[in-house]
Amino acid sequence: MPEKERADAARNRARVLAAAEELFAAGDPGAVTMDDIAKAAGVGRGTLYRRYPDRASIAQALLDEHERVIQERILRGPGPLGPEPASSGPAATPAERLAAFYEAQVELLERHVHLYLGAEVGAARYATGAYAFWRQHVRLLASAAGIADPDTAADLLLAPLAPDLYRRQRDIGVTPERYVRALSALAGKYLG
Repeated sequence: MPEKERADAARNRARVLAAAEELFAAGDPGAVTMDDIAKAAGVGRGTLYRRYPDRASIAQALLDEHERVIQERILRGPGPLGPEPASSGPAATPAERLAAFYEAQVELLERHVHLYLGAEVGAARYATGAYAFWRQHVRLLASAAGIADPDTAADLLLAPLAPDLYRRQRDIGVTPERYVRALSALAGKYLG
């Protein structure tokens, strides 16, 4: 049975997460330090480091809940994102499911790109549990579409969702809607 969190530890955790969210959103997430977070949260460095080894783990903790919602929809929700047929129609094709996945991910990036930039720096992106889940989902869609090498295809199809690429696209004026249209076209061409 998991150990129950002490009330003071729960308060400190909430203060750390709230402070980190504000700091990540306020500027360059890569410039936020653990000291910045500890000071903004009003906790000591020891308190901070006991729970979180680095700033990326704090950003990932903030992202976990948002990502779990999408994961649940992928596993059990209605199509085209989930496996269940939408209303009374047929089940969605792999290309339609990938397009829906892209749309859900762009919505997540639009709201939380600052957290992704704080959590997924370089190769750290590939070490997150969420990336492993997304990769397996896309790999299964590629396999269902008959792609010869679904393992390679999965990483290639996830590459456009890299947070630094998404931020660049937004910085040069690409709207989320335009990005989704481009990704949907990619899904249709690659898995259609």
